[in-house]
Amino acid sequence: MNIFLSLITALTLATPLVAQADTAQPAADSTGQQNAAEKGLAIAKDRKQRDLGWGNSEARMTMTLRNSQGEESVREIRLKSLEVVDDGDKGLTIFDEPRDVKGTAFLNFSHTGKPDEQWLYLPALKRVKRIASRNKSGPFMGSEFAYEDMSSFELEKYSFTYLREETLNGVVCHVVEQIPTDEFSGYTKQIVWLDTEHLRAQQVEFYDRKKSLLKTLSFSDYKLYKDKFWRADVLTMVNHQNGKSTVLNTSELRFDTGLTDADFNDATLSRVR
Repeated sequence: MNIFLSLITALTLATPLVAQADTAQPAADSTGQQNAAEKGLAIAKDRKQRDLGWGNSEARMTMTLRNSQGEESVREIRLKSLEVVDDGDKGLTIFDEPRDVKGTAFLNFSHTGKPDEQWLYLPALKRVKRIASRNKSGPFMGSEFAYEDMSSFELEKYSFTYLREETLNGVVCHVVEQIPTDEFSGYTKQIVWLDTEHLRAQQVEFYDRKKSLLKTLSFSDYKLYKDKFWRADVLTMVNHQNGKSTVLNTSELRFDTGLTDADFNDATLSRVR
């Protein structure tokens, strides 16, 4: 018998005292859901608060793309980042190698109260292409990262629910569900594992618009910078549906390099070096 039909039948046949007790149950469930949402949001706020004040940074990274047969292609990239007070961060990604992508540059303005702004400079065409909000679920430069994955973590982009505490790879974690608020997101939800000590992301599961598991992002080799800010040297994104993966490996990361807002402008994309 359908479980909902069974429940209705039980309520109909119950005595008035039992019926009164049972009708109070949804309120308890509602309270539990509210508490889970409040705890999830509180953890997300704490996570965000711990990472405020880093200022600006520059990194050198390799991006390794693997197809379903295990064949690899490697790209050398630079990433410049700028923290923005009361809004999302800004990022500039520059491809240095190999020759077929050399000079390609990607500029991202993350926002809290409006859609992110993104531009891609294609040197072969010598033009800047703006990435439309409805297209941000597409693959970034042929990798398993989507354009929306390249934005900074902002509280306003999600609703949160605390799910459970769980040990992952020997690390005790909070497990939190994030549901994107953007109607153009390529994801219906994300499940995030954060270690309970530092709230560092350990793993993220991404579910597609059909609510099926699409990708898993793993973080490893964390290092502490400026005695406060944790950064993972290795990010591995595995696509479970096509068998491909992308690994981002940081070889150098420096903070306080003097970057300013003037270094993040769509007009400068074609002149990056």
